[in-house]
Amino acid sequence: MDYAVIFDMDGVIFDSERLVIECWKVVADKYGIPDIEEVCYQCMGLTYEATEQVYRARYGDAYPYERYRDEVSRLFHDRYDGGRLPVKPYVREILAYLKGLGVPVALASSTRLASVRLELGDAGLLPCFDVIKGGDDVQHGKPAPDIFLLTARELGVEPGRCYVVEDSPNGIRAAHAANMHPIMVPDLQTPGAEMRSLAEVIVPSLKEAKEYLADILEKAK
Repeated sequence: MDYAVIFDMDGVIFDSERLVIECWKVVADKYGIPDIEEVCYQCMGLTYEATEQVYRARYGDAYPYERYRDEVSRLFHDRYDGGRLPVKPYVREILAYLKGLGVPVALASSTRLASVRLELGDAGLLPCFDVIKGGDDVQHGKPAPDIFLLTARELGVEPGRCYVVEDSPNGIRAAHAANMHPIMVPDLQTPGAEMRSLAEVIVPSLKEAKEYLADILEKAK
């Protein structure tokens, strides 16, 4: 079977997007930063570097982004390290199903690789993935296709045989640009017309994503 499945992490594997926003809101309230939730939504699926550009475009070049980001990061890790980061429903089921079929499984996140491996390790999920890539593994992050193309190369599977499970518009754009099969499982953002045109399918949870993949993969046996 020469198919592979690539997962995003935040908002797909972990219920982390809303928790990151909560931490940003704590810091924003402390320093009087307006409209932080709106900016957080714009940054979903982006690398740290691209996220910084969004913040500076909104708040100006004098905005001390790194200091605020580091404070948010410390708050997030204090709250959720050590296995306290909640795993999304049906994650373990879909990963076990794919492993049982012998399908190569990868993770491609915009989050830095060290953080990705830490969070997966805390949750006991590291062994579930054959390839793991972070945002610092590529020069151009999502919505560019680079991280997905790199992941496919390391899996040894053609891009057109890769299914990508994503929650964010930037992730879906990246998967589509890579000529892969985007499966959207929305988390915090409601898909609009663009997502309906770019995603191969939009499903409400990983339960339905598993059913969708099962229909394809079982026929390919």
